Amino acid sequence: MSIVTCDLTVSLDGYAAGPNPTRERPFGDVVGTGEVLHSWMFDHAANHEDEIAGILDADAYVMGRGMFSPDTGPWDPAWRGWWGEEPPYRAPVFVLTHHAREPLEMGETTFTFVTDGLVEAMTRARLAAGERPVSVAGGTDLVNQCLRAGIVDELRIHVVPVVLAVPGGTRLFDGVGRLDLDPAGARWTPEVTHLTYRRRAD
Repeated sequence: MSIVTCDLTVSLDGYAAGPNPTRERPFGDVVGTGEVLHSWMFDHAANHEDEIAGILDADAYVMGRGMFSPDTGPWDPAWRGWWGEEPPYRAPVFVLTHHAREPLEMGETTFTFVTDGLVEAMTRARLAAGERPVSVAGGTDLVNQCLRAGIVDELRIHVVPVVLAVPGGTRLFDGVGRLDLDPAGARWTPEVTHLTYRRRAD
């Protein structure tokens, strides 16, 4: 069976995004949050090639609706995500949502919108991936839901040396409860510290 991985970039105090995301500000209305957290991936990509490759080393992805769109309610069919016409996934992506939408093909990526919940989305992702990894692509609410459910086999946290203290923001591990994890790797750079943990066997 395929393993389930998850990568998430957070501040030192665990925040991955601010409140009230919009199409113009996908990381919320705290100015600069996205740039601060993700400059390691874009401005310093050459220093983090292995980590970036790991994020994209899956044959299927599961993401929450907020990762695809900040909107709620029925879909605006004109909205096609933040990535342009060539999303980086290049694999099936299953988007959890309460509102049905026809699959959306963009380059090598197909977004399928799943209204039957996390278990159904994960089942479909595993079938699509075969023996290859499935990745939980975010956002933070979905990551926490997957951690609570014991779905994530390998958690890779990319910790940026900044304290955001964002009221109303989304934070890793909120509401998750106790997790027993085994450390599996660490690498420090001036921009970010990469930490890898594996779910402890029962």
